[in-house]
Order: sequence, then C-alpha cells, then structure tokens
Amino acid sequence: MTKLSNAAARNADPELALVLSECRRRDRLRMILGLAIAAALAASLAASGGLEPRRYADAGRTILQLLSDATPPDFSRGRSWLGPLFETLMMSVGATLIGGLAAFPLSLLAARTTRFPKIVSAAAQLLLNITRSIPELIFGVIFVAAVGFGPLAGLLALACHSVGMLGKFATEHLEHLDPAPAAALESQGVSRSGIIRFCLVPQVLPRLVDLTLYRWEHNVRAASVMGMVGAGGLGLELITAFSLFEYREALAILVVILATVSIMDLASRRLRMLLVEQS
Repeated sequence: MTKLSNAAARNADPELALVLSECRRRDRLRMILGLAIAAALAASLAASGGLEPRRYADAGRTILQLLSDATPPDFSRGRSWLGPLFETLMMSVGATLIGGLAAFPLSLLAARTTRFPKIVSAAAQLLLNITRSIPELIFGVIFVAAVGFGPLAGLLALACHSVGMLGKFATEHLEHLDPAPAAALESQGVSRSGIIRFCLVPQVLPRLVDLTLYRWEHNVRAASVMGMVGAGGLGLELITAFSLFEYREALAILVVILATVSIMDLASRRLRMLLVEQS
C-alpha cells in the first residue's frame, strides 16, 4: 500500500515526489553515518584493548581501593599550596593573554576571506598547525631547558599551545562569516585593511572573546600538570604527592584545583554576560 501511495503521489505531484526522494536520500545518509560511527568506535576499542573483558576484571576493585586510600582528603599542608596556586593562576592568565593577542593576527593572515598572498596564508597556517599539534608538556620540556625550572617555562608552553588552538578557531570563524558585508564594502572601494577593521573584526571579536575565556579555564587545568616537567605551579605538588603515595594529600590538591576551575567558570560566565550587555 505504501509503495502504491508513493507512486500515486509522484504521479499526482512532482514536487511531492522530489520531497520524498530527498527524505529517502537523507535517511540513507543517516544510516551510512551511523554505521560509520559504530565501525569507528568498534575499531578504536579493538585497537586499544577495550574489547578484552579481562582488562576490566580488577578495574572496579582497584579504583575503589584508591578512593579508600585517598579519603578523607588531607588539607594539613594547605597553606603551603597558596604560592603554587598563585603561580598556576598567573601562568594561566599570562598564557591566555599572550595566546589570544598572537592568535588573532595569525588567524587574519591564515583565513582565506582576508585574501592575503597564498605564501603568507600558508606560512600562518603552518605556524598555527605546529603550535597546535605539539603537546603542552613537550613545550614545557623545551622551555624548561631554555629558561630553566619554574612558572615562566609553564607560561610560555601554555601560550604556544594557546596560539595554535585559538588561531585555528578564529580562522575557521573568519572563513564562515557571511561574505556579503565584505563584498559590499569592497564594491565601494574600501581597502582590505578597512574591510578587516570595520567588517571582519567586529563580527569575529565576540566569538574570539568567548573562545579566549574558555581557553583560560583550560589553561588553569593544564597549568596544574605543568609541574610534571618542572614548570612550577600546583602540578609539582600534585606529582610529588603521588610519587610519595600520599593519596589523601593528592586528593586534597585535586579538590583545590576543582574549586579553582569552578570559581573561574562562574567568573567567566559573568564576564561574558557583562560583555553581551555592553554590546
């Protein structure tokens, strides 16, 4: 009956036939996409050993034992963490500001919509790819060797990675802007610098501010583990606690990090609301 109804509908209304054909095409695409996702998930689990039941045999018991050893958290050395916590915050602030200030000009050079020479665009894209693809801890090792132990190495490491991530997001946002306003200004003889200043920047700046605030939250978490390579901050205290099997102290440091990130999340939300109200 359904096939007969569809055939009758096609004969009666060609537009309806086109709609039905488009619906079937989209259903096939959804099915193919679903199968591809399932296949990718199964392949990743198989490659990582996730389909081996024996790997999970003692997992629950081990986790419960670790939680038992870590509770209640030990805050007896809490005062000694204030200095490292301040270092962590300052690392995140400096890295985010440097990353944002460097990422936006590079994104303007890399985006196709700004129409810079191809060699300039390719060089900017390559620089963003390099800074984004190298892990933060590797940057930390490099800068510890270059400038010595301490928070400066962590700040520079996080700044380099922030440039790559923020620059990538800003470039993609620039390339997805509506080209009509820029074309209208160009038709009136406005220069490329004028188009960037009066058209592209006002459109992308609010989004870049959101991304920078999110990156700030990320950098607080990332700065917390920079101590693994001697880059200062709470990460050094955390790694030391784990190395000495002081799990209760390690849990207390994790609670401090969680509280710091939660407070920053609330602050960044409030700041975004204020920026929206001002705009």
